[in-house]
This record gives sequence, structure tokens and C-alpha cells, in this order.
Amino acid sequence: MDYRDAGVDIEAGRSFVEKIRHNVQSTYRAGVLGGLGGFGGCFQLPTGFKEPVLVSGTDGVGTKLKIANALNRHDTVGIDLVAMCVNDVLTLGAEPLFFLDYLATGKLNPEQLAEVVAGIAEGCRQSGCALLGGETAEMPGFYPAGEYDLAGFCVGIVEKSKLLNGTQVREGDIAIGLASQGLHSNGFSLARKIVEKSGLGWDGCPEILGGKSLGEELLTPTQIYVKPVLEALRAGIDLRTMAHITGGGLPENLPRCLNSGQSIAMDVKQWETTPIFSWLAETGEVSEADMFDTFNMGIGFVVLVAPSQVEPTLSHFQSHQITACAIGEVVPGGGNLIGIP
Repeated sequence: MDYRDAGVDIEAGRSFVEKIRHNVQSTYRAGVLGGLGGFGGCFQLPTGFKEPVLVSGTDGVGTKLKIANALNRHDTVGIDLVAMCVNDVLTLGAEPLFFLDYLATGKLNPEQLAEVVAGIAEGCRQSGCALLGGETAEMPGFYPAGEYDLAGFCVGIVEKSKLLNGTQVREGDIAIGLASQGLHSNGFSLARKIVEKSGLGWDGCPEILGGKSLGEELLTPTQIYVKPVLEALRAGIDLRTMAHITGGGLPENLPRCLNSGQSIAMDVKQWETTPIFSWLAETGEVSEADMFDTFNMGIGFVVLVAPSQVEPTLSHFQSHQITACAIGEVVPGGGNLIGIP
């Protein structure tokens, strides 16, 4: 017997590396040392920092991969993977430097997984970080035929004096919500259950979605907020702190960026949720409280600013084609959101 008889195709692995080489190299930025294929990726830290702090983050895509597999469309989930990591490190004011991925499958399909890596490369280009390396694992018998799993790891950098950790937040500061592009990469176990209950397939087109299929809507990739947020900081807009709205929605994530003894009084009437959230709530008979606890409800990222910075902040993000609105105010409290169901 040989390795191929056991289900591992070394030649397919080599073919896969060649298929992704161009996409990986298209993400390189200043600081990358060496190329694809080494035992480790090397990155030289940028100059000009007095006290550089490295910020790391890791995440996956979750059961959204089930939809990609069902539709045989794999070019967007890589964007989700990068977004979930770079948006996290961004909340501390850090600029993402490089990214690594881990891709595991039962049987390596070079064409399929090259699509995945193309999405990862696109996410890296959108966020300005280098795809420095990764690991592709072929594990026969571990995953169902045609399926794969994704995880990623990002490292960013920030000057220690500019690290955002919640201590900069003051009572009276205003929370500015930045619009999401749908569900992003959270709540898909519930979303998939609701679609199953509805009796519609992924190609089903509920009238409320305006002609889009459920599959198309739910595979919309996660918005990457890195470049407009970093540009805001460089332009002198005083962003006191930030939150990435992921699993657990606003109630779970927004309080994480506050100082002690603070809460946020929310005004949920200040933004409109997109139609997919209404469809999920109605079709699945999901309570408003559970919707907010599971999904981002149309807000993918939040920045907190002083009242004097509200208008410049709104104008800045709207100039970058990101819908933004004031959604709450910091008040005394115990680290919760007031006004959320």
C-alpha cells in the first residue's frame, strides 16, 4: 500500500499549491520575507513605532460552510474567514499585518479549495494584510465527501499609547453603528434550521428578498471594516473604542468595549434591519430577544465617539459607502445594553 491507497493524494496537494500561488502572492505587502512553501512565514515589523504592541485574533466560518457546500460555491467563505479575524483585532486600534489559514478536508479537491483560497486572498487584499502562509490537511474519513473546515489567525500592530481598551470611554459618548452585509458569519445553525422548516431550498426566492435566493443572500460575505476605520483614526477622528458584532449579537459584544460602571442606552429605531432578518424572524417564529441574541440585526461594527465627533464620524463612513448612524449613548450602569429586547 501507499499513501494514495489510504486516501491521501500528495500530487493533488502539490497541484493545489500551484493553483493558489498567484493569489497568495497578490496579498504581499511591505514586511513579507521569503515566499510560499517554507516551514514558517516571516514578517519584519514596520518601523516608526516607539512601543509596538502585537494584537492577535483567530476564528472560523462555522456552519455557513454547509451552505457553500450545498451550493458548490466556495469563493466567498474565505472573505468571511479573514473578516472575522481582522475585524476583531481592529477593535483595539490595530492594523492587520498578516494572516494564516488552516484548511482541512477529507479528500483534497484542488479546484474547490483554490476557490476558497481565492476568497481568503480577496479578504486579505480588502484589509491590507498579507496571506503569509497556511496549512492544508487531507484527513480521509474525518469529513463527509466534498466538505471542508476553515480556521484563520491574524496578527496586527498598534502603538501602545493608541491601544483602545475601554478606558478611554466616557459617559455621554455616542455609539455609531456601521451597517452589516446581512448575517455575516454568525447564527447560521439557527438560520439553516429556519430554512429547513420553511420547505424552501437554497434556490428559493421569498418575495421579501426582492428576487434574491436564500442561498445568495446567506452567502453574502462579511463586511471588512479595516480600511475605513484605520483611515478615520489617521484623519484624527477620536474613536474611543470599538466592537465587532459577531456571535451573541449586540447584547454580547457591545458591552465588551466599555469601561467599568458603564452601560449603553440604545435606540433601536435609529436603523432598519435588512429583509433577511424579518424573514428569519417571521418564518422561524423567533422572538425579538432571540433575534438580537443570535444575529447582528443589521449592525456589523460599532465605534464610540465623543458627542463633538458624531458628525465627522458619520460623514467619514458614509463617504466610504458604509451606512452609519448613532444608535446609543454611554450612561452609568453595569455593563449592559438598555433598550434592547
